[in-house]
Amino acid sequence: MSNNVIIIRLKAKSSDIDDEDDSQKGINKAAKGGIAYGDYLQLDKIVNAQVLQSELRGNKIHDEHLFIVTHQAYELWFKQILWELDSVRKIFIHNHVRDERNMLTVVSRIHRITMIFRLLVDQFAVLETMTALDFYDFREYLSSASGFQSLQFRLLENKIGVAENLRVPYNRRHYRDNFHGQESQALLQTEQERTLLQLVEQWLERTPGLEEDGFNFWGKLQVNVEEGFRSEKQKLEDLSKQIELFNSLFDSKRHDHLLSKGERRLSYKALQGALMIYFYREEPRFQVPFQLLTNLMEVDVLMTKWRYNHVCMAHRMIGSKAGTGGSSGYHYLRSTVSDRYKVFVDLFNLATFLIPRAWVPKVNRSIHKFPYTAECSDSSYSSCGSYSEED
Repeated sequence: MSNNVIIIRLKAKSSDIDDEDDSQKGINKAAKGGIAYGDYLQLDKIVNAQVLQSELRGNKIHDEHLFIVTHQAYELWFKQILWELDSVRKIFIHNHVRDERNMLTVVSRIHRITMIFRLLVDQFAVLETMTALDFYDFREYLSSASGFQSLQFRLLENKIGVAENLRVPYNRRHYRDNFHGQESQALLQTEQERTLLQLVEQWLERTPGLEEDGFNFWGKLQVNVEEGFRSEKQKLEDLSKQIELFNSLFDSKRHDHLLSKGERRLSYKALQGALMIYFYREEPRFQVPFQLLTNLMEVDVLMTKWRYNHVCMAHRMIGSKAGTGGSSGYHYLRSTVSDRYKVFVDLFNLATFLIPRAWVPKVNRSIHKFPYTAECSDSSYSSCGSYSEED
């Protein structure tokens, strides 16, 4: 055996001893007041929280464990979404968005929410490894327990901005009537708080360039669109529907009427701000705001996909039977997959107002001088402080 081989083996043994020492140090550290992995994550509570009702009744059903774990995982992710959502709302509520740098934090956290929802949409695939008959074996043990009773999901809907008056009645009752005590109070409180939709609306209303005595984007856009249609009329005769569409866009009373019917969500001025960001998304000043609008639409898309997957799973598992909570089951769930539950539906509809690039008002140099939300433009970081969790 060569000396090199002996040296390598000695080093390996030495490394093994070091690893054992490090492991022992970790144990000693935990014993001396440090924290162990299981204690840090409170794993004793989490991994022992799966109580099978079938087993308690002496008829242990294997797939009930999967059903419980999957729904517990959903609730943990709902909690994380609420954590991110509350932090974003706090930034808006405290007006930290006036410092444009904080918009990166907002976009990052909204993007994280979309990534969690992607995971939640895909998680149905795991649950669907269970057949309808497998579910039927333990469904009776659920009694009146229903996914509709997920407090965190209802809080999430409220905080994002699902309109109370657009909700589909659950068992012909107000959705809050299915909750009691502190849960009902928590829902009532979120109904009275400013939603993400309302906060984004206020932010959009401050979009620089909307001022009539400034860039006057809206006025210039209307003039360009009208001139564009006059020019097109010479080429095409059937433009009446498009002209009518844009006439309604520039009619504030028409907008307010649609708002009262629930067909629009954003104020007239906020819609103007959103469209301005949409048209000038390639401008450096509007790139981050455009990312935010894109991520907000993605939240709506993924929540709709989640609802749809839930509908398909319920139909597959229980057919047309009533839900465990007493609802019409599949038929109730199917009614929730609609624009009634979309919060940022106006952002999707911006594509309705696409026009040739030549019709979009040309930006002038002054637009580049506008800080996105006004006051905080000092690059020295002295005029306005960045957001911190303690604020």
